[in-house]
Amino acid sequence: EMVDNKGILMIDAGNAVGVRKRNDSFYKDNFTFIDQYEFPNVNLDHYKCISINAFVDQVMLEKNKEKIEQFLAQKKIVVFSGNLYLDWLPGGSTFIPKTINSYLDYVVSIAKPHPIFEGVDPQDMTYNKGVSGFFARGHHPAPEGAEVLLTLPEGEPIVYIDRTTTYGTILSYVGNDLFGYMINSKSSVQISQQLLQWVHDEYEELQKGRVAQ
Repeated sequence: EMVDNKGILMIDAGNAVGVRKRNDSFYKDNFTFIDQYEFPNVNLDHYKCISINAFVDQVMLEKNKEKIEQFLAQKKIVVFSGNLYLDWLPGGSTFIPKTINSYLDYVVSIAKPHPIFEGVDPQDMTYNKGVSGFFARGHHPAPEGAEVLLTLPEGEPIVYIDRTTTYGTILSYVGNDLFGYMINSKSSVQISQQLLQWVHDEYEELQKGRVAQ
């Protein structure tokens, strides 16, 4: 069966942020972009992974919840970056904003070593140009059995991997776009490539029929 050589479908919200991505070589080389409103009609057979980020219309996603569920049922991957406010992501819970008393409330910790964040200094995720809070301003409660990778100071999960809710794998990140970290000059610049590599490796494992963790 023909698989799109890039393998990852990026649902594009069509906003100004997306324009920069469409012209960036990392995105051009590794993702196939579609306008968000084409999603209901696109054939997903050729893709390993769907990437959905913060600006995508969640009302549209909720209407196409079954399509997302069927995709995951084929042992594939969904990477979601954003704040969930409607019920379309299997196992997902609504975003809970963090009550902030100090910039320290935004500090990111690595809960569990993982290839996606290997070599990444948590401080480089916490601070951007000296300001904290860009990486995560709240959390999604993780579903039962999910692997929590990053947390805020009170243990709130900000990145988790869920292999138990569906036959596929869901990676949920509470910020704008976890693939978008290749534009800074800090250790977090590695996240983009490492996440990309993880998607391809995870797909191979899923298709081999690895038992869900």
